[in-house]
Amino acid sequence: MKKYLKLIIVILLVSICCGCSKNQEKAKEELLGINFNIEGNITTLNKYETENPVVAMRVENYGAIVIELYPDKAENTVNNFISLVKSGFYDNNTFHRLVPGFVLQGGDPTGTGTGGPGYSIKGEFINNNYLKNDLKHNQKIVSMARSQDYDSAGSQFFIMLDTASYLDKEYAAFGKVIDGWDIIEQIESTEAIEDSTTGKLANNLVLKKAIVDTKNKEYPEVEKIESKNE
Repeated sequence: MKKYLKLIIVILLVSICCGCSKNQEKAKEELLGINFNIEGNITTLNKYETENPVVAMRVENYGAIVIELYPDKAENTVNNFISLVKSGFYDNNTFHRLVPGFVLQGGDPTGTGTGGPGYSIKGEFINNNYLKNDLKHNQKIVSMARSQDYDSAGSQFFIMLDTASYLDKEYAAFGKVIDGWDIIEQIESTEAIEDSTTGKLANNLVLKKAIVDTKNKEYPEVEKIESKNE
């Protein structure tokens, strides 16, 4: 009888802890003024007073992160990101790679690091003859992942966990995390890594939903090039 009583208590404690985690996640989202419970992926994020578009992403079991995009630095890259968010491409997508002190990477629908949206875009960075992108790869900067081919980026992006100046001029930085950085730090310190060489996570993180506030501006459709591996 005591054994069954202990089992019931353990089950109750686990349920309470799960509930607490969900409540904390919801409270964090409410604190940021974000409502992910909407139809579609276009919203208004009044807390963030900027003329630039702002994207919020909800990471399952953690909470929300908010990214400001810089169309004046990487125009088509931003158009691409907005288009993917609007289409729901990032909903139930994943973060699949984590290298502590370096990057957190996601945006691959296959969750393997080899997938993309079925097309590529031009790499908007200085060493690819796109001269106006002078963003530095400092902590909190968001940039596009790619293969060795300069024009192979599609949907995968990475968040800088620290400064890596050797990426400057080589990758298309296009945004910055402006809220929810504590969520990124929790992920960096908590998640198990399966392969320390590649940074492959033991368990991919689910990107439940992404929403965008374009601040009442229209952004053109993305200019695509032939499909290439990222």
